[in-house]
This record gives sequence, C-alpha cells and structure tokens, in this order.
Amino acid sequence: MELHKSNKDPELYYYLNTKGEKLWMYRHKYNDKSGKRREKKKSSFTNEKSALQALLEVKSATLRGESTQVEYDQMTVGEWLGIWFDMNQKKWKQTTSVHREVAIRLHLKPMLGKYKLQKLDKLTYEREFINKLEVKYKDSSIRQWHNIFKIAINAAVESEILIRNRFTKVAIVTDELEVNNNYYSPSQLVAFLVDAKKQESITNYSFLLTVAYTGIRKGEALGLQWKNIDFENNTITIERTRDGLGVRTPKTKNSYRTISIDEMVLDQLESYKKWCKKTLFAYGEKIVDETFVFITDHGAAPLSSIARSVNRILTRTSLPKITVHGLRHTHCTILLNRGRNVKVIAERLGNTAAMVYDVYGHVLKESEQESVTLFSQSLEVSGAGFGAN
Repeated sequence: MELHKSNKDPELYYYLNTKGEKLWMYRHKYNDKSGKRREKKKSSFTNEKSALQALLEVKSATLRGESTQVEYDQMTVGEWLGIWFDMNQKKWKQTTSVHREVAIRLHLKPMLGKYKLQKLDKLTYEREFINKLEVKYKDSSIRQWHNIFKIAINAAVESEILIRNRFTKVAIVTDELEVNNNYYSPSQLVAFLVDAKKQESITNYSFLLTVAYTGIRKGEALGLQWKNIDFENNTITIERTRDGLGVRTPKTKNSYRTISIDEMVLDQLESYKKWCKKTLFAYGEKIVDETFVFITDHGAAPLSSIARSVNRILTRTSLPKITVHGLRHTHCTILLNRGRNVKVIAERLGNTAAMVYDVYGHVLKESEQESVTLFSQSLEVSGAGFGAN
C-alpha cells in the first residue's frame, strides 16, 4: 500500500484501497513513559478532516503524558474486565471473587463488553445497562453490579488507561420498598418470635432471637463461637462470618465489634448452651471455645441454613413475608423509631453512620416528622401555642 503525505501534517497520509477509494490514516511516533519509541497509527478514515482531528487528539494526549491511554484506546470494556478480574481475583476473598465473576460473566460483559473502554459514556451506560436491568431486576441487585463496574473502572483510572471515572454519579433509586417490606413492627416481631419458641427447635429459636435482638448479620450469627459470648459482661463479639463457602473475616473493618445483649437473650443462650453440651456429648464431642454456637439437632454439625424455619413460621402465623436479613432491618428501624443515636446504631450493626442514613433514610424522615408534631402538640397542651398576629 503506497502512502502519500498530506500537506496539513507530516504524520497524516492518504492511500487507495483495493477498490480504488481514497482513504486517510495517521502514524504518530512518540516516546512512552519508559522512554521507549512507539508508533500509534489508525487508518480507514473517509476524509482528511476526521483523520487530522484524530491525529491531533493523539498528539495532545502524548504531550500531556497520557501515553498509556493512547496505547489502550482500542481496548473494549469486556477486555478490561477480563484483565482486571484475572489480575486481582487471588487478592479478593472467595465470596467476593465469585460474586464479581458472576456479575462480569452474566451481566457486565454481555451488555457492555463490546464498547470501547475509553469511549463508553455515562448516557450510553445508563441506557444500555442500568435502564435495561431495571426492567428485570431489583434495585439492590443493580446497585451491586453497578458498584462492581465502578470498582473496575477505578482500577482502569489507577492504571492510567482512563483519565477519570465517568460513572460515579450514575443515580440508582434506593429500593426503599425492599427495606420497607422487609421489617416488622414490634408487635409483629413478638408474634414471630413467640411462634418460633413454641414450634421451632431450640437452635432455630435461639438463632432467630439472637439476630432480632442484636441486628447482627446471618453470616455473623452462623460464625459465632462460644468464646464470643461473654456471659459475665453481657456481650457478643463479632470476629468472623460463615456461609456455604466456609469461614472468613467479617465483611468490613467496621464489622469487627463487641455489642451488648439483652438479659433475656443471654438467659436463652445459657439454656441453649446446656442443650448443646448434651447434644454434642451424645455424638462423642464437647463444647470448647472454638465450637460454633448454633448447631443442628441431628449430627450436631454447625447450622448452615435457617430459611426453612422462617418459612414455616410465616406459614403458621400469616405474618408478612420477611427474610433473616429483615430481622436485622427490624432491629435497626425499632431503634431509630425510638430515637436512638444513629452513630451508636451504626456501630452496633457494624456499619457507618452514612450507610445507616443511606439505607434507612425514610425511617429517619418519618421520625423527624413525628418529632415536629410532638413538639407542636407539647406547646398546645401547655397553653404556650402562638396564634397568628
């Protein structure tokens, strides 16, 4: 292919393709950050103006020291997600790695993989990813996948492939209905626990009571060992989580915590511990500090699931549907409605105050309105109301 230099720039050329059509290209030479001589070229422009504009953009980028972005300007979102995952999966916890692999394979790559990483804009991302997901999935799931994508994009920025993350301000509506529908009033919680005590095993009841009265996560409850229960100081210490993939460190640094527990819960756990001793003894074992608190009725193995117990209770009582995580929501909303300090509640839940405001903002707004009404009513009752002048 014979190249002919343009009069407008020495790195701009035109050529004839096999069909005899006149096309344009550029070939820009520059030094990368290590000082190595490189060349960036692109062809098939249909006119000189567009080829020159593209060349000037490349020249500007290399002059600004953005040679990495120039080198990877053709990388697709799918290619970067694959590179990012492969580079980091061994650094992540197993559950984190599994969640991110599934999100990339089932959602991010199929819907965004074809786009050029450096060209994908906020509008396209919202239209082709967020808006299409909203038709099929819960907002909480969409938010989770969006957060994974943002983390991957931040990594591309750190690697200097992108200048900035364009997707940090993408708005995803908080799924308040999910929280609203997934918690009980105090009376509903009492009905739920009364049925659990009467109809469920001592393990299931003790587990549900502990979660409801402490607000700890399901995995944190499953990960409790007897050394974490301080019967003298009435506290529980969270230092691990457990699920089907095994035992791991807690979700975040804030998740490591020691919280106070109710006397009733403590009494129940003391009775339950006696039952555990008998059950373990029957299988030739005994309680030690590292023994998991919640064990099965048969085999005395560590408890792995509580979902069937919850479903049985819901069937018998006809209470609104709730999940085990909903008991955590219940614990938090009851405390918020009683006017407890948000920072103290956040520390109890193993969250930050900002996370509590984000997830339970609607509850706080309701409490604020009630406070305004109560203040006005108090003045009226005392005769201190002020009429209009």
